[in-house]
Amino acid sequence: MQKSVFSLAAVVMMAGLVTLAFAGDKQAKDSKDKHDHAATAVVGQPAPLFSLQDQNGKTVNLADYHDKIVVLEWFNEDCPVCARHYASGAMQKLAKEMTDKGVVWLAVNSTKNKTNETNKRIAGEWKMDFPILNDASGEVGHLYGAKTTPHMYVINKGVLAYNGAIDNDPNGKGATKNYVTQAVHEIMAGQSVSEPMTKPYGCSVKYAK
Repeated sequence: MQKSVFSLAAVVMMAGLVTLAFAGDKQAKDSKDKHDHAATAVVGQPAPLFSLQDQNGKTVNLADYHDKIVVLEWFNEDCPVCARHYASGAMQKLAKEMTDKGVVWLAVNSTKNKTNETNKRIAGEWKMDFPILNDASGEVGHLYGAKTTPHMYVINKGVLAYNGAIDNDPNGKGATKNYVTQAVHEIMAGQSVSEPMTKPYGCSVKYAK
């Protein structure tokens, strides 16, 4: 009889552990699903609005550029892929070409623990003549579903027109196509963006959570 009681207790204990395991799996899945569905940036739909401080402490509101073409560049100076684009001068050159045409270029740094001061320092060192927006909380990055640095977005008069990679050169062997340049030129020509989505490449965004 005592053996049966111990056997029954063992079964009950195992059932409890299995239940807890399933509950834990469900909680993890629910959390993952919640995270996966957090992004609201959809090509062809209004781009999510945000306000962030730049490296000089000035608040930048995306809504202020509702009548402009805006390029968003997810950025992290600690990422070797970002460093490659800046060390060559390619990213600075592209940003200048775009801003000279009236395009607004905004870098967004969603890296945890970054500050306006660290963004200001790297802007000077890397000759970045455009705002670096502080999103250390990761709120805007999650809103847009930014996955990598760099991860590029092009907004046309408030509507998201492009989401993806900067170019077709993830291995650094020489790009033959720049997707951001292509998207902006097509928009300026009054055309639809021929490749509105590509797969971004680079380092994963180092979110706080």
